Amino acid sequence: MPEIKLFLSIILLAFICELVDSTLGMGYGTTLTPLLLIIGYEPIDVVPAILFSEFITGVLAGFVHHEFGNVNFRRGSLDFKIMLLMSILSIVGVLLSVLIAVSLPQNVVKIYIGALVFVIGLAIIVNHRRRAKFSWRRVAGLGFLAAFNKGISGGGYGPVVTAGQILSGVNSKSAIGITSLAEGFTSAVGVITYLASKAPFPWLLAPSLLIGAVLSVPFSALVIRWVPVKRLTLAIGCFSVLLGGYTLGRVLL
Repeated sequence: MPEIKLFLSIILLAFICELVDSTLGMGYGTTLTPLLLIIGYEPIDVVPAILFSEFITGVLAGFVHHEFGNVNFRRGSLDFKIMLLMSILSIVGVLLSVLIAVSLPQNVVKIYIGALVFVIGLAIIVNHRRRAKFSWRRVAGLGFLAAFNKGISGGGYGPVVTAGQILSGVNSKSAIGITSLAEGFTSAVGVITYLASKAPFPWLLAPSLLIGAVLSVPFSALVIRWVPVKRLTLAIGCFSVLLGGYTLGRVLL
C-alpha cells in the first residue's frame, strides 16, 4: 500500500512539474529534482530518470504544440530552423561541457546559472511590452550557453533557452514549443550517454515520472493557446526571476 501511494505521488509531482514546464518552457527538472531528493531518492536515480522523461515529453510536447498551432515546425519555417539550430548547439554544448564539468565547483556553477536566469527574467519583465528585433547571433549564443549549463549541472536549460529566445525576438508561444522539442533531443543525448556508461538504469522511478509528465502535455498546449502572448511573456519573465532567485538563495543562504 505505501508503495502504491508513493507511485501515485510521484506521478502527481511529475504531472504538475511538467505542466509548468510545457506551459512556460522551464521548471521541470529544476523543481522536480529537489522534491525527489527530499523524498529519499539518490541523484544517480533521479538524473537519468528525469532525462528519460524529458526526452519523451519534450518530443511529444513539441508535436502537440505544433498541432495546436502554438509553433510551426514545417520544414523551412523559421521555427523549424531555430529548433534545428538549438538542437545542434545543445548536443555540442552538452558534449563539451561534460569534459570540464568535473573541474568546476558545483556551488560556483549554481550561482552562475541562478544569476544568469535572474537577470534574463528581469530583462524580459522590463522589455515585455517591446517587440525585440530577431537576431540569429543572439539565438545561437544563448542556445549554446543553455546546453553548456545543462551539461555541467543538469539544469539551467529551459529558462535560458525560452527567455533567451524571447529577448532575441522570437514569439513567446513559439519559444516554448521550440524549447520543448530541442530539450527533448538534448535529453536523448544524455540518456544515450548514461546507458553507454553501463550504469544501472532506474526502471522503477522512470515510468512513474513518464506517466505523470505525458499526461500533462495536452493540458499545457491548451493553456498556451488561450493565454495572450504579452501575458505569457510576462509570466515567463516572472518565473525566470523566481527560479533564478531560488537557485541563488539555496546556495548563498
